[in-house]
Amino acid sequence: MKTQKIPEATITRLSVYSRFLAEVEASGIISISSGEIAEGTGGTPAQVRKDLAYFGDFGTRGVGYNVDSLNIAIKKILGVDNPWRMILIGAGNLGSALAHYSGFRNRGFDIVAVFDNDIRKVGMTLSGLPILPIGEMPAYILENDIQIAIITVPGQAAQDVADELAETAISGVLNFSPTSLSMPKGISVRNIDLTVNLEVLSFVITNHDFLTGGDVVE
Repeated sequence: MKTQKIPEATITRLSVYSRFLAEVEASGIISISSGEIAEGTGGTPAQVRKDLAYFGDFGTRGVGYNVDSLNIAIKKILGVDNPWRMILIGAGNLGSALAHYSGFRNRGFDIVAVFDNDIRKVGMTLSGLPILPIGEMPAYILENDIQIAIITVPGQAAQDVADELAETAISGVLNFSPTSLSMPKGISVRNIDLTVNLEVLSFVITNHDFLTGGDVVE
């Protein structure tokens, strides 16, 4: 891999390319061009080639890319060539929806347990997953080699959960709570605020006549 800084937008597009290539491969297609990838993912051939060029040479001029080989390479770049073991913290409506979402496992992210502080839920199962008490979370992470935690608790409880996670060997946190988290260096955090995204969408729709060039807001 080259040493220059990789734009986050490129990593996002690689994920989109990988999902598209998986669909293409399932249809029996063996080789594909940058133009076909661009057409299938809403980009441009030049952008596809530029994104891939950050990580090496994958295609053959005049022939294109081998679909299977390219997708294997992209998955390795994204770190999803091996499965990630995850826990879900918060068994409310959003947590329940995420627990039932099969797309995580299809892309190599395996939720193996759910944690909640509601004693009425503890001991039950959610999409076949055990709901365990929050107090058992640190030991479970250690004993089960958990690398990623998904937080779906209310905003006022999210930092307390984050503080507990900070004392474990967790590597990354996907935060769906409506608050930004303070975490120590060494733990990567991605904040997914659904309301913010809806407000950005509202802005784009409301100001459509004044915006040009497509995806102005990212």
